[in-house]
Amino acid sequence: MSSPAKSSSPTKSPAIAKSPLANDLPVPKGRIFLFLSLALVGCLADLLTKYWVFSQDGWFYGSEWWLWEGHIGIQKSLNEGALFGMGQGKVWLFALFSLSAALAIPIWLFVFRAAHDRWLTVALGCVMGGVLGNLYDRIGLSDLEWNAFDPSRAGEQVYAVRDFLLVQWSDRLVWPNFNIADSLLVFGAGVLLVQAFFSSNPTRDETT
Repeated sequence: MSSPAKSSSPTKSPAIAKSPLANDLPVPKGRIFLFLSLALVGCLADLLTKYWVFSQDGWFYGSEWWLWEGHIGIQKSLNEGALFGMGQGKVWLFALFSLSAALAIPIWLFVFRAAHDRWLTVALGCVMGGVLGNLYDRIGLSDLEWNAFDPSRAGEQVYAVRDFLLVQWSDRLVWPNFNIADSLLVFGAGVLLVQAFFSSNPTRDETT
């Protein structure tokens, strides 16, 4: 009795999983909503708190209003540099960097499909909110003038980031003044670092 003929068709090998950044699947609509929500809510929170603080005439530039006496308070200041006051006077350079980031982040997430990674989307949504909030100040949309801050520049438009959150442990240990946008930038960068160190095998989640 002859044995049955073997099939000559080649055996198909299992599909090789693609990297989240290399797949051809569209980004889930929920991921787009997540990014936009974080960016817009973060930016609005930053701009509204800045507007409220800097519209208070009783809080003068350089004076403190304490929430926790000697440690946490509000102090108006203007930063013509970057985070932590670095690069003072180079406001237009940092504005250019901010504009570049505001264009690059959505391209990376939704054109190159990095948004398949949920935590990357969260991190960059927060970063985008912070970038937009500080960019608004750097290009002078706050409509502030230097009158109450620097009499020698009275009448000049302010092209600087409005900072107001004051945190210190003592008179010698004072954290540089910051705002909600700065907090979003630091939080987003922290999420990226944690993901880089602890997520060696990122998984794709297409459900949200």
